[in-house]
Amino acid sequence: MKQIFIVRHGETDNNKAGIIQGRSLDASINELGRMQARAISEALEPFDIQKIVASGLRRTHETAQPLAEKRKLSIEKYSELDEINFGVLEGRSFTNIKDEVMELQKQWESGNLDFAPKNGESPRQTFTRANNKVRELLETSTEESIVFVIHGRLTRILLSEWLGYGLRNMHKIEHQNGAINHLSWHEGFFKAVELNMTDHLLELV
Repeated sequence: MKQIFIVRHGETDNNKAGIIQGRSLDASINELGRMQARAISEALEPFDIQKIVASGLRRTHETAQPLAEKRKLSIEKYSELDEINFGVLEGRSFTNIKDEVMELQKQWESGNLDFAPKNGESPRQTFTRANNKVRELLETSTEESIVFVIHGRLTRILLSEWLGYGLRNMHKIEHQNGAINHLSWHEGFFKAVELNMTDHLLELV
């Protein structure tokens, strides 16, 4: 049985400003994000982390760096684990596109999981590319304890399916920058150990 940790990257200035990043905005984490990254590394201290995986985007690499340095591990990077592509909504402030975002939410909660923003991806497309890569890595890796540093919406998409909620209920998956989700994986099935772990973030300002 493998132990896997799904970690959301540290905060960026875009997160702080409510700007949708998706796949096209390749921002660095900010000072709080760097503090979160160090806190993640410390929170994972009790576990025998043997492999670190990140998306193809800078904010996940930078979040994984303190852990990689402490464990003397490299960071494997895969674009298949990038955030959902929000298309024309990327780079725009949530407050300016609230109606468009609410329409996405309405469509997805109603079960229209092939609905996508213009030039973007649907939840089903995103799940397929990311789930295939995660399962490939789990099936081919000899390591028993693996950290995946990825993105907020992608975390919701993956966990909602893996844990049996269904994609239409992905909004029920709680997450925040720097949060950790601990799951086990055995014979192709995922089981939650502890979700949305945030105690390591409480003292950060």
